[in-house]
Amino acid sequence: MNPELDNFFEDLKIRKEELILLRSIILLTDLKEELKWNLPCYTFQNKNVCMIFNFKNSFGVSFFKGAFINDSYELLEKPGDNTQNVRMIKLSEIEDLDKHKNAIINYINQAIELEKIGVKILKTAEAEIEFIEELKIAFDKNPKLKTAFNSLTPGRQRAYHLFFAAAKHSETRFSRINKFTDQIIDGKGMTDCTCGLSKKMPQCDGSHKILK
Repeated sequence: MNPELDNFFEDLKIRKEELILLRSIILLTDLKEELKWNLPCYTFQNKNVCMIFNFKNSFGVSFFKGAFINDSYELLEKPGDNTQNVRMIKLSEIEDLDKHKNAIINYINQAIELEKIGVKILKTAEAEIEFIEELKIAFDKNPKLKTAFNSLTPGRQRAYHLFFAAAKHSETRFSRINKFTDQIIDGKGMTDCTCGLSKKMPQCDGSHKILK
């Protein structure tokens, strides 16, 4: 916990108990707590990952790169119709925190993985993907890969493409594509475990057994 934020939570007039509990859940992860824009912001290696929000009719967590997160719990919402990257988990009751604790932790861990691999927020003009040459060549060699890639959600497509394109050398870009080819063909996102669950999801113990 960041002592700078203690007063923020203690001075809350609305949903004090809820937001303090939400804070404790977020701090179970590897995020660092900071005060930005006069609000609690959570970062990983100096990159903004998520923020706590407290609206009139809801509270919850807002993810800066939520469009790239695998929404396996079907909780993520766009703040507005034209929002490109940000996604929010909106809650209304303190009981929702216990109900969705695993989902919140899962989504945060996915967001951390996105920072580790260097996925960047897209500007509006970059929304349409112009495939790198190495990916086009891979598609020509493996039509099954092309079909599977085009079947992925836009967020998963962008996450893969940004990761491939971020490599400085063509050889490295080909290597990254080859590494994830089978996973793409299986319809998985970058942070998905082969069992269909996130690598960081509490319900998966790494051997693809679902934990209760």
